[in-house]
Amino acid sequence: MMGEARAKQLADRIQVLVAELLERRVKDPRLGFVTVTDARLTGDLREASVFYTVYGDEQARANTAAALESSKGLIRSEVGKALGLRHSPSVAFFLDAVPENAGQIEELLEKARMADAEVAKAAAGAKPAGDADPYKHKDDDEDEQD
Repeated sequence: MMGEARAKQLADRIQVLVAELLERRVKDPRLGFVTVTDARLTGDLREASVFYTVYGDEQARANTAAALESSKGLIRSEVGKALGLRHSPSVAFFLDAVPENAGQIEELLEKARMADAEVAKAAAGAKPAGDADPYKHKDDDEDEQD
């Protein structure tokens, strides 16, 4: 659909614009080391959701969220000018949870690797409980019929 393609194209442009504005125009001392990870625009081009990550602790995230909230007006007007739309989309910022989720996944994968290593170590000296080859073979059946 044409509307969705246009919204996606504009969302990509908004992502770049917001990143540039945060780097060059927003002079808020609370603004931390921010990376704009994604932007999405509704089909009617009225609302933009901007996703970001912040390098640092919980305090850095809180300060950055406050700085973004206070710079929304500037960002909205600059995005509106740059895009040339009749109505500037409202801008909402969302902390992107992807890095935290990725860290949790890495921890779980490491636990799984360690568990696999323990199983492999335990299995290294193990012997089968029964015969080394527990399966019946064709020549075994012929011996039994004699």
